[in-house]
Amino acid sequence: MDSFPKITIITPSYNQGQFIEQTIQSVINQNYPNLEYIIIDGGSTDNSLDVIKKYEKYLTYWISEPDKGQSDAINKGLKIATGEIINWLNTDDYYEPNALIKIAEKFLENNNTKVVCARSRLFKNQNETVGFTKGTDIYPNNVAKTIGWARIDQPETFFHRSAIEKMGLLDIELNYLMDRDWWIKYLLFFGTENVVKFSDIVVNFRLHNNSKTVLQREKFQVENDSWFFAFTRQFNCLSYADIIKENLDINEDYLIKKIDWVDQLLVKKTLNYFLLLRANEFYALNDKVKAKIFLNAIDLKLLADEDIQLWKKIYFRNKFILTPIINLFRK
Repeated sequence: MDSFPKITIITPSYNQGQFIEQTIQSVINQNYPNLEYIIIDGGSTDNSLDVIKKYEKYLTYWISEPDKGQSDAINKGLKIATGEIINWLNTDDYYEPNALIKIAEKFLENNNTKVVCARSRLFKNQNETVGFTKGTDIYPNNVAKTIGWARIDQPETFFHRSAIEKMGLLDIELNYLMDRDWWIKYLLFFGTENVVKFSDIVVNFRLHNNSKTVLQREKFQVENDSWFFAFTRQFNCLSYADIIKENLDINEDYLIKKIDWVDQLLVKKTLNYFLLLRANEFYALNDKVKAKIFLNAIDLKLLADEDIQLWKKIYFRNKFILTPIINLFRK
C-alpha cells in the first residue's frame, strides 16, 4: 500500500456547515495510505470552522480567509498541492468508500495515464437517489467532438499532476464552468489517448436548492457560450463568432487563458460540433428558427459520418415536422 501515489484532495468551503462534515469524513475515512487533504475556506460565518477544527488533525493544511470565489479557493489549494493525482471535492458532495484506492489503481495500470474518470450518484434531500451520471463524455478518435460537446463530471474526474502543470490554474473569471475550461484545455493539449474511464460509482453528488447546479443553471449556458465565442475570436474564426454573437447570450469581454496555439483544423471541427450541439438543443426547445440558423452554419465535411446522420435527422424534423407532432413524439 505504501507504493500508492500521493493523492491531493482540495475542498473549497464557504458557509456549507450543514454538509461539510459528511464531506470531510468521506475523505479521511478512505484510509488512503498517501493522502494530502487541503481545505480552503472563504471566511465562513456559519458553523463550518467548528467542523473543520474538529478534524484538523487529519488535514494536511487548512485556512479560512476571504477569497474571490470557488475557483480562487481551489487555486490556493492547487498552488500548495504536492500529490501526483489531484482533484477537488465540494462541501455538498462526498466520496464512496474505497473511491481513492480505485482511482489510484487505474492510474497505476499505465504510467502514461493522465486522467481517470469514474461515475457518481445523484441524490437530493437526505439521501434520495435520483440517478447516476454516465461519467465525463469521451468520444474515442474524435477529439473535436469531445471538445465541442464538452461535458465533464468533475467530482469523479481526476487529473495527473503533469497534466495540471500544462493546463495551469483554474480561470477565476469563470464561476460555473471552470472545470469545463480545464477539461477543454486538457483535450487541446493531450487529446483523448491517455484518459481512462471506468464505470464504478466513486462520488455522491448532492442536488439541493442552493447549489449552483440547481439554482443557476442558465448561467452555466451563458459561460459555456461565452467560452466558445472567445475561442472563435482567439483563432480568428470570425464567421462562427458572428453566428454566436448574434444568436446567443454571451459575455463578449471574456478571454480564454493559457491557450497559445491549436491546430486550425481542430479548431474548426470543434466549432462545428459546438454548433451541432446548440442546434440540437434549440430543436429540443422547439426554437425552429435558431435551430435552422445553427444547422445551416455547419460544414458537414468537418463532421464524422454518424454525426452527419444526426444533422440530417435534426434538419428534417426541424423543417418538415410540426411542433405539436414533435411534442407528441417526445411524450
